[in-house]
Amino acid sequence: MKGLGSYYLLAACCAVGEACAAVPGAYPEKTIRLIVPFTPGGGTDILARMVANELTKAHGWQFVFDNRPGAAGNLGLDLAAKAVPDGYTMVIGQTSNLAVNPNLYAKLPYDPVRDFAPVSLISSMPVALMVWAKSPYQKLGDLIDAAKAKPAELTFATTGNGTIGHLSGELLQRAANVKFIHVPYKGAAVAFPDLLGGRITVFNASVETALPQVQGGTIRVLAVTSANRVPVLKNVPTVAESGYRGVEASTWFGYLMPARTPEAIVARMSAETTRVLNRADMRERLSSVGEQVTPGPQAFAALLKADLAKWGKIVREAGLKVE
Repeated sequence: MKGLGSYYLLAACCAVGEACAAVPGAYPEKTIRLIVPFTPGGGTDILARMVANELTKAHGWQFVFDNRPGAAGNLGLDLAAKAVPDGYTMVIGQTSNLAVNPNLYAKLPYDPVRDFAPVSLISSMPVALMVWAKSPYQKLGDLIDAAKAKPAELTFATTGNGTIGHLSGELLQRAANVKFIHVPYKGAAVAFPDLLGGRITVFNASVETALPQVQGGTIRVLAVTSANRVPVLKNVPTVAESGYRGVEASTWFGYLMPARTPEAIVARMSAETTRVLNRADMRERLSSVGEQVTPGPQAFAALLKADLAKWGKIVREAGLKVE
């Protein structure tokens, strides 16, 4: 129980906006493991490191990044759910492994609500439908025309079953009345070589994942799945603008800790993460690739509850299931 009084005092300080760092013996006192349930270099990994690095700059907090890809993020979430709830394990979750997979998989080893303590949402961004820069497809309509001419021959890759990339691909097939072959990967790092080698037709992943490749001139984004265009890809139309409605889909990302982590520790991490996210430079950076989110655990918990219901309905209507 050593230090518990300091933790409760810490929570009270955070709640009223006082300087939490001034509390004697305050958390953290050692390196925090941050589990990233996808391969390095993808959008989830980039966001996890971006915010954690800002916390390091502000407070000197040390993080070790533990990439655990597999099963559309389920493996990393399961590892975090079973970790000791002492405040020194954190995970970045997203729509797929928290809101979609519980509806898609017949059985999961974790419960997205019961087994985690939300810390804060970080960002929300749409899916980018990207092709190799040397691909013949210049716009989404070209891809759909080719899919109609070659039913069930073209492929769409994602970072796993149950990701929003996967769901958006299913929605597009329904909207355009075409059939692609879904190819799930463990992460963007292993999907990109096949995309750039011409072995897969289109890759559906977050805008953050696509951005370095766009800037490097190796891919072309045909459309994004948001309601409005994304500022950083202002010349790229939405799927709806391309003529296919009902394909709006975004992925949100957020930090969580194992359930039963002391509330004062969750409060400290939430307060400092919120402070980073509310900075003007961070708000501008994140809004350029997606939509603003409300930081903090309450907003995160409410969104998770709403999206469990929303994606459950979509999964059932599409007849999707993973054993």
